[in-house]
This record gives sequence, structure tokens and C-alpha cells, in this order.
Amino acid sequence: MVEDAKVYEAIEVAKATGKLKKGTNEVTKAIERGAAKLVIIAKDVTPKEVVMHLPLLAKEKNIPCVEVPSKEELGAAAGLDVGTSAIAIVQEGDAKELIKHIGAK
Repeated sequence: MVEDAKVYEAIEVAKATGKLKKGTNEVTKAIERGAAKLVIIAKDVTPKEVVMHLPLLAKEKNIPCVEVPSKEELGAAAGLDVGTSAIAIVQEGDAKELIKHIGAK
């Protein structure tokens, strides 16, 4: 299990130097297009059905997918004032090495 701090750090670095997709719909599209480099899903999303398809889609496309405990923290790491159910890093920027480490878990 990858520690959450590394995941949040990768999001923050990618936000500053790369590109993120935020929210279930944006993340779903990024995965389907094969654009996502890393998918991060919040565990506390209700109902669970909202994000249940994301790990399966990511696995299908060989995209690393990790869970973090809180959508509030996930939103904050992405620079949002609200929580978010999921984030996809589509351009790593300077987070390339971090993502490689997370994806190799």
C-alpha cells in the first residue's frame, strides 16, 4: 500500500507542473481516452456506485489506480475548495518519478 502522503504530493506537483482531471466524469473520460497516468479515488464517496467503475476501467487500460481515505483531502490536494470523488493525473509534469513509484507498488 502506497502511503497517502506520496499520492497527495504527486497530485500537488502535477497540479503545479502538469495537468489534472477532477471529478468522476472527467476521470472516466481521461481513462477511456488512455490519457490518465494515475487515477486516485476517495474511499469515502457515497454512494460507492459513483466511482465503482473507475478501478476496473483503469485496470483494463493498465493505468495505476490508488485509493485515499478522504475526498476532502483529495480535493484540497487538487486545489479545490470542495471535496472530489476522483482525480486523474493526465500530464505528470515534475511528478513523473513520484507516479512511477506509486504505480510500481
